[in-house]
Amino acid sequence: MSDLTSTARELIDVGRRFDARGWVLGTSGNFSVVLGRAPLRLAMTSSGTHKGQLVADDILEIEVPGPSSTVPGPSSRQPSAEARLHLEIVAARGAGAVLHTHSIWSTIASERAAPARGLAIDGYEMLKGLSRVTTHEHREWIPVLENDQDMRRLADRVRETLDAHPDCHAFLLRRHGLYTWGAALPEAVRHVEILEFLLETVGRLERE
Repeated sequence: MSDLTSTARELIDVGRRFDARGWVLGTSGNFSVVLGRAPLRLAMTSSGTHKGQLVADDILEIEVPGPSSTVPGPSSRQPSAEARLHLEIVAARGAGAVLHTHSIWSTIASERAAPARGLAIDGYEMLKGLSRVTTHEHREWIPVLENDQDMRRLADRVRETLDAHPDCHAFLLRRHGLYTWGAALPEAVRHVEILEFLLETVGRLERE
């Protein structure tokens, strides 16, 4: 499938673009791309890195099954602690790429929609940028999950949520941010762009 060197270049570019939009400020966010499936191998951003300043060594290859802290070659860097969430998404959706952002508007939306455990967005032309959506009349449900430092427990909730909402394109972690995915990296990037636009639009309208 993909090789680590070219995938690293692509993720570095994505990080710079997202940082310029204010979607991955500081050390927030994490990205992964499936390199192979037998065995499952992911390219993933390392923990604690500024996504707008990524270099090739910040993109790690992890193999599953195997210790999540193990990466090929000598390295003091570790994959994101949220790697388990990426693995659940890849397994549930057959995703080829998973992207996580921490924008202001996704964070606000996650808090406002927490009591309802999600928010519905419909009637917007931009919805047609999501995979398999062909009309602005589509109703997109974005679940909201409570944030949790216990990644095993949170991964279990992610799996349950994806099973319960097989058509959703994303979910929000409360006071944390957005997770979305795609068949490959370009589709995942497009989904981030579409969803961030929609969350900001809805958020601004609710202020009026």
